[in-house]
Order: sequence, then structure tokens, then C-alpha cells
Amino acid sequence: MPSTESAAGVAWDRRRELQAFDDTKAGVKGLVDAGVTALPPIFRHSPESLEGITSSNHVAGAIPTVDLAAPRREDAVALVRHAAGTVGFFQVVNHGVPAELMAGMLEGVRRFNEGPAEAKQAIYSRDQARKVRFASNFDLFSSAAANWRDTLFFHLAPDPAPSEELPEAVRDVVTEYGHAVTKVGLSVLELLSESLGLSSDHLRDMDCAENLNAVCQYYPPCPEPYLTWGTKRHTDPGFLTVLLQDGMGGLQVLVDGKTWVDVPPVPGAFIMNIGDLLQQ
Repeated sequence: MPSTESAAGVAWDRRRELQAFDDTKAGVKGLVDAGVTALPPIFRHSPESLEGITSSNHVAGAIPTVDLAAPRREDAVALVRHAAGTVGFFQVVNHGVPAELMAGMLEGVRRFNEGPAEAKQAIYSRDQARKVRFASNFDLFSSAAANWRDTLFFHLAPDPAPSEELPEAVRDVVTEYGHAVTKVGLSVLELLSESLGLSSDHLRDMDCAENLNAVCQYYPPCPEPYLTWGTKRHTDPGFLTVLLQDGMGGLQVLVDGKTWVDVPPVPGAFIMNIGDLLQQ
């Protein structure tokens, strides 16, 4: 079993510590509840991965806001065309999803993560085939360092899990939320199709919206946040991500390959992220 040398010169068995953390089935929140005061070594990222990031919130218009109820549809199409072809992100407003439903989804995820450990342990799994599961870091055993977050996952379409398999904290909201977000996604796919000079139903007819997963990230307070990531830099693998950001913010987008731009939360907005499959 491989081990590494710690700063104190004592052999450190990384694999064993990873396994011990995973075996708790309590996630990062479990560490916080246990009173951790220093960042465990498995979460410490290399200095190189934490340096050299230029962040700005002053890149004017970098992440545009698209009004889905705009009176001039061609204006919305033009905004989507520009955003999708440059940064790959834009926000949408007037999408028809009630504010109460959006708030209810965020609150349900918070209640689950801050609720009884038994509820999390009951669905803790690394089995990618499970339609409802909770875990911390899907790549825990393969990444160079873990991220400081926990994840609640639902497969919502096609063939969703029975409602009785959903955690009680989100059971009354997640299915309705999934239906509402699907409608938003379809509206955006129509705009994307038109921005490519195609008929509005082109991407929909390619079944780009047939598969729906909800990936709910939770970021507990971190004792040494400057040594780790909540979510490290990445791209999303699917067609389209509909992101609901809470009021805390924290999302950054890379612009022109050199500047990380803060994406401040816009009340009532969804953030749209063009995925790798659609980019191709």
C-alpha cells in the first residue's frame, strides 16, 4: 500500500486515510460536525494548483443575461450566439420557474446536508448506476487531492427513481423542480438551435434534453480554505448545465483563457453552461 512522507517526516498512508474518510459515509460535513480545526492532508492541493489565478469582476458583459421573455427574439438569439461562442456561459431570467420552487430546492438540499447523518449514510454510494446517491468527491480515490464538498445526486430522466427512494428533505420538491428545469433547458436549446441557423427544434429533436441529472453540491465551512478547492477548475461533460446558484456565489468562469471572472448571483436567474458534447 503506497505511502508518502509528511512535512513532519512521518510516513503518511494516503490510501488508508481516503478509505477511512469514505467509510464514515458522512462526507465533508461529517468532518465539520466532528470539530475539525485543520484541513486534513487528503484535501490539500498543491501550491501550483492554487497559484496563478487572476480573478476579476470587472470584465464588462463577459457573462450576459438573456431575457427568455424578450419582445425581440432576435436579440436573445444574438446574445446566446455570442455567449456560447466565447465564454460558454450566460444567465437567463423570466424563465417561468417560480421563485418559491427555486428557493425550495436550495432549502431542501441544505436540510438534507445539515440533517441527520443516518439519512446520508443510507444512500452513500460510489455506484454510478444508482439513481439516488450521496457521496463526497466522485473521484476521491483517483484525484491528486480531494475537494471540500459533498454531493447529492439524482437521476431524474428518463426512468427516474421511485419517489420513496428520494431523501425526505427533498422529496416534495425535486421532481417538480426537474420538470421545470427541463422546460427551461428546452427553451434555451431552441435559442441555441436558432443561433446556429437551424430550426428551433433541431437540438431538441436530437434528444439533447432526454437525459436529466441533478447534481447538488454542498460546501461546508472550511478551516483552511486557502489550501483547497470547493470545486476545482473543470468543464461539464454533457450538453447543457442549468445551474442554480445560491446567494453566496463563488462561481468563476475563465474568459479568454487567462482571466477568471466572478459570476455574482442574480436573484431569480439560472446560469447556463455549454457542455463538452454541445461544444463539439
